[in-house]
Amino acid sequence: MPAWSWLVIAAVVVIAIALVAFLALSRARRKRTERLERHFGPEYERAVGEVGDQRAAEKELVARERRRQKLDIVALAPDARAKYDEHWRTVQTAFVDNPSAAVGDADRLVTAVMRERGYPVDDFDQRVADVSVDHPDVVEHYRAAHTLHLAQEQGNIGVEAQREAFVHYRALFEKLLETDVESDQDKPQEAKHDNPRRANRHHRISPS
Repeated sequence: MPAWSWLVIAAVVVIAIALVAFLALSRARRKRTERLERHFGPEYERAVGEVGDQRAAEKELVARERRRQKLDIVALAPDARAKYDEHWRTVQTAFVDNPSAAVGDADRLVTAVMRERGYPVDDFDQRVADVSVDHPDVVEHYRAAHTLHLAQEQGNIGVEAQREAFVHYRALFEKLLETDVESDQDKPQEAKHDNPRRANRHHRISPS
């Protein structure tokens, strides 16, 4: 067989391998996109809009998942859950007479629950990123509540806006009090990691 024939065959094989690799990569990216859209919902669209590039936004969301999997998030013990629930009712009742103070109390109460669950609470943006993995359906409530809370600290925002802030905080608060246990087998492969810390004090919680 002429030498040029072997060159042609080799070229065809290389092209075929490249094509197969390209199709496999495209399929993997498509599956990742579908999974992220399904899990994050509106938060996916928000991330794409903020970053301005779909691939970069998906990379950011996967990074959130990986960071979240490294955290030792636990469910509240029944007595702690009852305590926080009662505290919330007290703050809600106090809203009638002092809505400004109640909004501040709601913010601190949500932060306290997050801290006890195991979320790092030093940075608000990071709290939002972590919460967006576990509770993508209510993370926008948290952003809205925080924005109104900051506005209140700068001046009077009115009772209606304070009521909106309180409702937003309540949406996240109720989610934080829930328990939704999920096994490691249910985690997306790209977000998995070996976490040596397994919670013994309560049930370990995976993203809902």
